[in-house]
Amino acid sequence: MKVLVAEDDRVTSLRLESRLRRWGYEVVKAADGRAAWEILQREDCPRLTLLDWVMPRMDGLEVCQRVRRLVPEPYRYVIMLTVNSAQEDIVLGLEAGADDYLCKPVDMQELKVRLRAGKRIIDLQSQLTEARDALQYQAAHDALTGLWNRAHILDAVDRELARAQRESRPLSIVMVDVDHFKRINDTYGHPGGDAVLADLGRRMRSGMRTYDMLGRYGGEEFLVVLPGADRDAAVRQTERVRRLICDTPVLHAELSIPCSISLGAAVFTGDTAVTAEDLIKRADDALYQAKNAGRDQTVIWSEDSRAG
Repeated sequence: MKVLVAEDDRVTSLRLESRLRRWGYEVVKAADGRAAWEILQREDCPRLTLLDWVMPRMDGLEVCQRVRRLVPEPYRYVIMLTVNSAQEDIVLGLEAGADDYLCKPVDMQELKVRLRAGKRIIDLQSQLTEARDALQYQAAHDALTGLWNRAHILDAVDRELARAQRESRPLSIVMVDVDHFKRINDTYGHPGGDAVLADLGRRMRSGMRTYDMLGRYGGEEFLVVLPGADRDAAVRQTERVRRLICDTPVLHAELSIPCSISLGAAVFTGDTAVTAEDLIKRADDALYQAKNAGRDQTVIWSEDSRAG
């Protein structure tokens, strides 16, 4: 683990550095408060800091106060070092945001124990952050495909439609259905069906622009949001995705599963009265037409043309 040693006294700094390296820490040094503050603003800054109270250019109290005004993650654990041992000084340092306090000259055994305690707190905070992030990911993504789940892709439709109306830009919404999915499940079993959904999700994602959005709408249906895509762009994009699916079978358990998809797209072209529900309904109607026309194709529903 990296430790920032912010100490303007060269002898003290070298002494701390030597002992920390012996204990297995990686040491980053700052000779004044301004340099320490610059280091602590970096994304990869040390999580543990030994911060001298009295330093040129910016004292330790101000550095600590600024650190606590930063975003709370990653948490920076600060041990204040000072010759002041009066209780009011200790309280002042802790109120400034220091996590711990050591009087100089520093007792190395005490420092070792305080650093170990700080490392435990940082490790616990990291574990909590990872657990929270995992829960947030699970709440937003479909467990099978890793794509956005229904709630989040519908939120994306609302958000992008509002932006398109505000900026007078086109927007396309695409409903995608895996053709004859019940037959796939009946023939290859549900594990085969799951493999098809997961693989098709990856392929569709790979064929889209970085700012396009894709989610599992439900069952074997997917919903795609194409910001800035007019009718012609929607045709190109849906055809690219369709070819990605139908040209290569899904491989599962030494089986080759041929697949195709039907797509229905609705294009927003400036009607401020249209709602997200309207667009989704139009895309769903277009999908129904594509399936009735023989599947493995795209039908476009737009303000100007109800069939593609």
